[in-house]
Amino acid sequence: MLELRPNCECCDKDLPPESTEAHICTFECTFCTHCVEGVLNNQCPNCRGNFVPRPIRPKAALKRNPASTQRVLNKKGCARQT
Repeated sequence: MLELRPNCECCDKDLPPESTEAHICTFECTFCTHCVEGVLNNQCPNCRGNFVPRPIRPKAALKRNPASTQRVLNKKGCARQT
């Protein structure tokens, strides 16, 4: 089951479970649209994989399977990918 991480690992923007701006790689690294498109060039800085939009878990399912509250942040920020 997806963790639904609460923030962008690059800029720390809040990405609540219903956010349409959240993107994930196959390891669930989570980034916002701005960082994926403008900084990372659609390539995960951790695994070098691509991103897809993170699915939105229905509210009823969130009650039984809540989103993660653990924030993950790259303290050095994210460098532009080439």
